[in-house]
Amino acid sequence: MRVVMFGYQTWGHRTLQALLDSEHDVTLVVTHPKSDHAYEKIWDDSVADLAARHEVPVLLRNRPGDAELLETLKSVEPDLIVANNWRTWLPPEIFDLPRHGTLNVHDSLLPTYAGFSPLIWALINGEPEVGVTAHRMDADLDMGDVLLQRAVAVGPRDTAADLFRATVDLIGPIVRDALDLIAAGTAVWTPQDRSRASFFHKRALEDSRIDWTWPAEDLDRLVRAQCDPYPNAFTHHRGKPLRIVEAAVSRGRYGGTPGRIFIREDDAVVIVAGADARTGHRHGLAVRRVRTEDGTEHAATDYFRTMGGYLTARPS
Repeated sequence: MRVVMFGYQTWGHRTLQALLDSEHDVTLVVTHPKSDHAYEKIWDDSVADLAARHEVPVLLRNRPGDAELLETLKSVEPDLIVANNWRTWLPPEIFDLPRHGTLNVHDSLLPTYAGFSPLIWALINGEPEVGVTAHRMDADLDMGDVLLQRAVAVGPRDTAADLFRATVDLIGPIVRDALDLIAAGTAVWTPQDRSRASFFHKRALEDSRIDWTWPAEDLDRLVRAQCDPYPNAFTHHRGKPLRIVEAAVSRGRYGGTPGRIFIREDDAVVIVAGADARTGHRHGLAVRRVRTEDGTEHAATDYFRTMGGYLTARPS
């Protein structure tokens, strides 16, 4: 088959590599220009550079609505478009152009976690597994009929970086298997149960701000979801931002006011957490490592020399 690829960052790079390694002919690659957005500088293997190394024509677009792109797509006569991590909506005159339509590869187990940053949101929410879905693109975001899915379990101490590495390794196999089914005429497309669908927005600075009224179990997952190289979960101490680099749920239960810098526990300092922390029935967040505004990392037991005071969502 003649294939056009739309994609960006490492997800798109892995997709393009799978296509280049296949028996199919990659006739054109469309990708986004480099971005200074914090999340788009992470996992930023260049689709454009990979295409250029293989002498595949490349078009750079932020959005795909111009006449030149459409005419170029028509001229290369694709049998299939494959998309992965394309950041803007594709119009029907593009996704319906090839005779086999457009195969989108999304890093969640659709219909849940459609949209953006699905691995981070899934980890924050305590999902037992994450994965990758290959589905047919239609006019609704990430809602087209499913061809294939692959899942991996979420471990008890997994970070978002761990889940990225596990799921990105699924891209090559799922792309190759999907194309084999489509080329052979044996693809079975299963409609999504739209009553189960959930859609998530792009992550921004506000989404990493710690709310100490959350239970410690939720805050532990937030810290692991915002691990390096992602922008870390953060709070404020004495009016200045403080990033939480490593933490866990405390062994003991601690009562009081959420955000209180309370007590040392082993190699950590426990922060009182939970809206009902006053009852003394809640665990705290045992903070092990922090990072100050200048980028210096500290053991929490070194940074918090004395107990007392509060961590706050905003400068106090």
